[in-house]
Amino acid sequence: MRSWQSGGESMRPRVQRKRDGRRGRRLGVVLAGLALGALCSLPGSGIGQELQWDRLAEGLDVTLWSPGARCHEKVPPLLIVKVDPERLRFSTYHFRDEGLAAPLTIQEWQRRTRADVVFNAGLFREDYSYLGLLLKDGRSLGKRHPRWQGLFVAEPVEQGLRKARVLDLSVETFAEDRPAYREAAQSLMLLDQQRKLRVRQTGKQAHQTVVGENLDGQIMVIKTADVVALFELAECLRDGLPGLTRAMAMDGGTSSDLFIGAEVLANRRDLSEQPAWRPLVEGSATRHIPLPSVIGVLPRRGGQG
Repeated sequence: MRSWQSGGESMRPRVQRKRDGRRGRRLGVVLAGLALGALCSLPGSGIGQELQWDRLAEGLDVTLWSPGARCHEKVPPLLIVKVDPERLRFSTYHFRDEGLAAPLTIQEWQRRTRADVVFNAGLFREDYSYLGLLLKDGRSLGKRHPRWQGLFVAEPVEQGLRKARVLDLSVETFAEDRPAYREAAQSLMLLDQQRKLRVRQTGKQAHQTVVGENLDGQIMVIKTADVVALFELAECLRDGLPGLTRAMAMDGGTSSDLFIGAEVLANRRDLSEQPAWRPLVEGSATRHIPLPSVIGVLPRRGGQG
């Protein structure tokens, strides 16, 4: 089983881990400088200023936030992708359900699914089976974990429900025999609706992927530019992003990954400058390992509610 205490790191030689860590720290320093420079160039910018978003498509925005002193300099720049579920849909994928012989890298998943955005799903076992509840079109692809309380759900079966949510299973129910949503992925609850941290302080660091929801019902996919402890990341999200109402942690370490398709990036109107977030989403700044399961963000088909 892959461990949260190790941040989801794969079994690699220690020398390689140190080399990757140095590379990640160098990248984090560079991105922090870019993000700070971009923020300071904005009129009236400051620590209390709202995030500055780049729009890639209707319902799809991206930014790179450098928390800095707000999070005691302990949290690296955070790539944040904001998705409006009313305009875009979520779909889970697992390589065995797709009839594939082996997991794919995130670039290969994007080419296969044609999704606008692809990010890693939850944890998995050594045999690549999903570690937790995983639903695809209402079909179960994984067994519910008895302790993990975070559940990302999307594409409701009945009208009247929000298109995508982060559920807290400690206070909400989810019937697996009659699921209210077609897509679901279970993982560790990070921050709940009471602004309470749901992870322990262990001090162990890794790259992290977080899925949360904000007050407007939009889904926030957050990817760290460098390693960080989950507890300190949760503190930073609580204190620095007050609009974030709930958040859950997906797999971390080398499995933490996010990719935006080239066609979507080409839609960005202002091509005269290189945005600070671009290296983190186009695949050039991250080491990619095969992922058995991912979540894709796709345009809604005509007439789809």
